[in-house]
Amino acid sequence: GPSALVSGARRGQAGAVGTIIVGVDGSPSAEAALDWALTEAAVRGSGVLALAVSPLPWSLGYDPNWHADRDQVAGERRAEVEAAVAASRARVGSPDDLDVEARVQLDERPAFVLITAAADAELLVVGSRGRGGFKGLLLGSVSTACVHHAPCPVVVVPQPAGDESG
Repeated sequence: GPSALVSGARRGQAGAVGTIIVGVDGSPSAEAALDWALTEAAVRGSGVLALAVSPLPWSLGYDPNWHADRDQVAGERRAEVEAAVAASRARVGSPDDLDVEARVQLDERPAFVLITAAADAELLVVGSRGRGGFKGLLLGSVSTACVHHAPCPVVVVPQPAGDESG
């Protein structure tokens, strides 16, 4: 499997079962992170929170019906996260009783949301490069921020070999 970079010395109680949070954005790197998180959760007996942070389209700020639109955007993103989780479960052969929650938070600050969510997490898992990353940048800005600021150990899963798109 991929060699993962693990940071963070502060750990919960030994043997404590927590939640593994994984950032999901539809990129190949995030798919690899999701696969890693589901595999690790099955070994640990942990639950998984697949968390997508999605900015709102700018136009919604001027739309009188923006609450309905916001709910629609969140619903569409949640469906994408659930589809990504289902695909990942199939790839890694997750046990049926593995508890995975799909959650979407509408926010402009993905690193902030992930770091905040990780307050009670056992692990935070992110891909090395998400959408919109520069080619050749080894760690994207979100994963870099998570490594430096998350309150729990962070695992950065590298992009699958040979997949340089994005």
